[in-house]
Amino acid sequence: MSKVLGLFFPLLFVAPYGIEAAAPGIDPDFAYRMKRLEAETQALRDELAYLRAQPLQLHETAVTPAGMSAPVASPQQDDVDLISWPELQTEMKKLAWGKGDFKIVPYGILWGNMAYETSRTFPTARSYVTWAQSLSTHGEDAFAIDGRTSRVGLNVSGPSLWPFGCAKSGGKVEFDFQGSFATTENKGSVLLRHAYWEIKNEDFRLLFGQTWDVISPLIPGTVLYTILWDAGNVGYRRAQLRGERYLGFSDTFLLTLQGSLNHNIVSDFRSESPVVDRPEDASWPLLQARIAATLGYRDKWGLPITFGISGHIGEQGFDVLSGPMAGDDVRRRTWSLNADVKLPVNEWLGFQGELFTGENLGTFLGGIGQGIDSTTLQPIRSNGGWLELYAYWLADLHSHFGYSIDDPLDEDITNGRTYNQVYFGNLIWDVTGKFQLGFEVSSWRTLYTAPLRPGEAVRFEFAGKYGF
Repeated sequence: MSKVLGLFFPLLFVAPYGIEAAAPGIDPDFAYRMKRLEAETQALRDELAYLRAQPLQLHETAVTPAGMSAPVASPQQDDVDLISWPELQTEMKKLAWGKGDFKIVPYGILWGNMAYETSRTFPTARSYVTWAQSLSTHGEDAFAIDGRTSRVGLNVSGPSLWPFGCAKSGGKVEFDFQGSFATTENKGSVLLRHAYWEIKNEDFRLLFGQTWDVISPLIPGTVLYTILWDAGNVGYRRAQLRGERYLGFSDTFLLTLQGSLNHNIVSDFRSESPVVDRPEDASWPLLQARIAATLGYRDKWGLPITFGISGHIGEQGFDVLSGPMAGDDVRRRTWSLNADVKLPVNEWLGFQGELFTGENLGTFLGGIGQGIDSTTLQPIRSNGGWLELYAYWLADLHSHFGYSIDDPLDEDITNGRTYNQVYFGNLIWDVTGKFQLGFEVSSWRTLYTAPLRPGEAVRFEFAGKYGF
């Protein structure tokens, strides 16, 4: 430290005027050494400016659990991550694997949850919930503890690619352990969440692989693993070729254009006999698109408002091998129209939500998990959405209160679920930037076709998440 001060104190007086102006007639050897010090100092300043411009992150946002991520920055997290550059370099060498121009950083979330339900939900005795089971068949309470929502992943950053304007390349692979629906509770199987590579910069993004849908991109602040799927929040993950364009017309107006070609998936009749249904690929890809406007300053202290409109259209194919509706190469259309908004009021209060309408949305976790009626084999139309108010009581203590609904058209369903809604509220404590604890209460109500009685359940859930 004394050597650094000894270097900088003379420069405070000499540098503003130049070496020659500081002391006319100065010894040439001394002047040479001072010029050399001045050049080295400028080089250090340039490097420091470059380092300050880089994001000080060890992983992407995936290390912060989706349902418990903060809509606004937490000052406490900044304090926790504030380390010197040499220390950061040392830690990065421990965490990252290098292979040529590529850097691979492992990350993960150790996620445990414990829940009590006043009446059984679906799936039975699981770590998550999608709807309340009918009181005609399940009226007893239930308790569960689970750790299968834990996940592991790899973030990959590669070289800049000159054919794409020197945009950065990279990718992600991520798994959790909710893979098999029939898995015994303490024998979770692997589920592939993300696997993609991408090229991106401030102007565009090109992605190829499996990740989130383009439509309805917001995530409600619930502690639930399923983030209100089948209850009003549509969209999932699927293989895709995706392009995005970011048009920054000013510091306060950004227009985002997104589109993707996706693999069509048939999710209905999976629990029935294979002779009833045999899914097959459609002859054209499922198309998704979204346009969004961001209004307001987008810097660290800004509170921009974002409005988005999205939709999809596609075709599902399957064979019905028995029964009165038997047929080969059956095709059914799937489509949706969606709106999303995120509206911060101030630094500690804000709203967000989404609306949807469409048909045959089972594979998008709409229609309460029903895309095609099992009797008529016709698409089921559905409407719904969710709305949330979030509040930061302290920098590390926040709550999320919301309502979500999925309401298929009764006339489209001959035997199944006709209405699903949930109210939820929670309190989440960011113990550190990587460790979170949350407690949530949610109230579920699901209606069924006659003669089944409605399903009603109150769920109390405690979750702890540790990211690394």
